[in-house]
Amino acid sequence: MQEETIDLETVHTELAMLEKQINEATEKHNGFLKELGLPLLPY
Repeated sequence: MQEETIDLETVHTELAMLEKQINEATEKHNGFLKELGLPLLPY
């Protein structure tokens, strides 16, 4: 049985991109929460 080869550079790039998207969405969501006077989500 042959092991699957994983391109760590590609995986790292994808994870970094996802983390950026999560942070941007959290900032936008926190803007709405702030306007409503609700507690903000943690980063």
